Amino acid sequence: MTAPSDRYTAAVAAIDARNAADPHTIVIDGEMRPKELAHAALMTEWVRRLDPEATEAQLLAARAHHVERWILERSAYPEGRAGYLRWRRDLSRHHQDVTAQVLGDAGYDDVTIETVTTIIAKKGLGTDPAVQVHEDALCLVFLTTQFAPVTARLGRAKTVDVVAKTVRKMSPAGIAAAAALDLDERLASILAEAVEVASS
Repeated sequence: MTAPSDRYTAAVAAIDARNAADPHTIVIDGEMRPKELAHAALMTEWVRRLDPEATEAQLLAARAHHVERWILERSAYPEGRAGYLRWRRDLSRHHQDVTAQVLGDAGYDDVTIETVTTIIAKKGLGTDPAVQVHEDALCLVFLTTQFAPVTARLGRAKTVDVVAKTVRKMSPAGIAAAAALDLDERLASILAEAVEVASS
């Protein structure tokens, strides 16, 4: 992307302001930050790295993909897969609705707003290159921020299964980026095994 437009700058500032209110925190590079604010920055960085020609729409989708995620708590939904899926659907709709409002306020047209919310909804995954880059970035953010905690909680065998499911959603370029991550020996071994499982 060339120099950001004024409306892009305004939209990113509005998204970041919303995510700065996240009561949950995460430590990134030794700094404690609001979780979704940090995730949004990491997503944007990964989309830029995976697609140096990424459009404003792609970068806005990366920035807003989990905007105000904490608003809808998983605990407010029934236990089990049906409750989980309903929570995920409602979250996606919330992210899209908030994003559409923010982009409209920043002066974006309906076509661009539809493009951004379509990427956030991951419609066309597997056929739309922009959506695939978005999914790859999501998976890479997971691997860089949650891989170690998930491994500590679940143990090796279950983590391999989780990461294999993640890898199956990634493109070859995304998997190559994952393989190049600076992981400790244990996590690198789990990732390698998960890639093997995913490809079998």
